[in-house]
Amino acid sequence: MGYKLAGLDVIGNCEIDRRMNDIYIKNHRPRYNFNVDIRNFLNQRLPNELYNLDILDGSPPCSVFSISARNVVGKFGSEKRFREGQREQRLDNLFLEFIKVARKFRPKIVIAENVKGLILGKAKGYVHEILHEFDNAGYDCQIFLLNSAFMQVPQARERLFFIARRKDLDLPKISLDFDFPPIPFGEIRSPHGADFTDPSGKQKFYLDYRLPTDTNIQDIYKRNPYEKSYGRRSNSIISDHQVCRTLTSAGCIYRMCDGLMLSVADMIAVQTFPTDFDFGESTGLFGIKYLLGMSVPPFMMRNVVSEVCKQWLRP
Repeated sequence: MGYKLAGLDVIGNCEIDRRMNDIYIKNHRPRYNFNVDIRNFLNQRLPNELYNLDILDGSPPCSVFSISARNVVGKFGSEKRFREGQREQRLDNLFLEFIKVARKFRPKIVIAENVKGLILGKAKGYVHEILHEFDNAGYDCQIFLLNSAFMQVPQARERLFFIARRKDLDLPKISLDFDFPPIPFGEIRSPHGADFTDPSGKQKFYLDYRLPTDTNIQDIYKRNPYEKSYGRRSNSIISDHQVCRTLTSAGCIYRMCDGLMLSVADMIAVQTFPTDFDFGESTGLFGIKYLLGMSVPPFMMRNVVSEVCKQWLRP
């Protein structure tokens, strides 16, 4: 969607999960659709048009590198089963499979998005391997850590972008320096929040005692000397003057104005999705939240791609 907003023609996609692929088809109607594992993609009958791309884009699954999920997913090199139902599989080497596709198609530019955790701790070794494989495939690659809060997105969301240019094109290094004014939550907030789904009613009870200075549920819990559990750190409280924190596939964000959760309309606005987006089978608050939390904000992607076009494709 971000590419379309930047004026490009997105001709196809490869997606392993049937449900996510169905949603993609409903909203984008791609000319070429491959509902296959990226490891089997190059074994398909591929149209000649794919060998004449300006840009190849891919976002390999990032949960194994996620800061928030690092203690849940397990060690690098281990296998994981997605909640959508795919077989158990190793995730941390899928970036290298994506680079194999780039080596095959030889697009002018390759763009890949991932989480900040990829450049932290032991994961940094994978970054060196990724850069090495890009080099072997004939690409010079730059890495940018960007925050969507300064990219016309009403959300603070840090993401890593790999921007690679084919060596034989002799393109200069690209500059990505976004400094748009942050958009506070109050400017996009819907009139009514979402009702609670917590069967214990505990968080709803504590939110009735929230103070304007509270930033998460823990701040409220800590004021109770009898409360031993401080709750999940990811359960943030957002005031109207603040930029919304990162919308994730798990956890909740509460509104200071009424003590309720973000509504579906809030989440769609925070992620800069269109209001008429068809979420398919992902219905309900948490189904839609999961899909949005796993996505790149389209406005964020639009701004990256617009600079790529401006500096490299449309000089």
